[in-house]
Order: sequence, then C-alpha cells, then structure tokens
Amino acid sequence: MRLINNIGFILLAVYLIIVAIIAIVPGVMIPSFIVGVIALAAAIFILIGR
Repeated sequence: MRLINNIGFILLAVYLIIVAIIAIVPGVMIPSFIVGVIALAAAIFILIGR
C-alpha cells in the first residue's frame, strides 16, 4: 500500500473523516473552528501542490 505524500490530500482525508464522524455519531462535538482550519489548510496545500 502506497502512502500519499501530499499533505493537502492527507488533510483533506482527515477533514472528510471528521465531518463523517460528526454526521454519524450524534454525541461527538468537534469545534467548527478546528474543522474549518483543517479544510482551509487542505485547500491551500492542494492549490500550491504540496
């Protein structure tokens, strides 16, 4: 199995996992600020190609 070495896609995967956990498990409370920062960082890294 080959690990993706692009930090943008890794952050995108983390963001999607967090959003899925928030949607599926009703008791999980993750601050929206943290989710937003992860999404913004992923977008920036994907755009600059890292």
